[in-house]
Amino acid sequence: MNAKDIRERSDDELRKALGDLEEQLFKLRFQKSTGQIENPIKIREVRKDIARVLTVMNERQAEGSA
Repeated sequence: MNAKDIRERSDDELRKALGDLEEQLFKLRFQKSTGQIENPIKIREVRKDIARVLTVMNERQAEGSA
């Protein structure tokens, strides 16, 4: 997921994507703790995607309140 794709989504889609990413991160952390994770780098990628979504949401909120 890149920044351009994120910026093209609506606010509702961003909230849904954020929820999905947080759920995915939880599952990956659980797999890591049980030693079943196949690709540990995926955790970093999901965390960065969450940060991208939150950044876009915060930018939109700042634009709306300004």
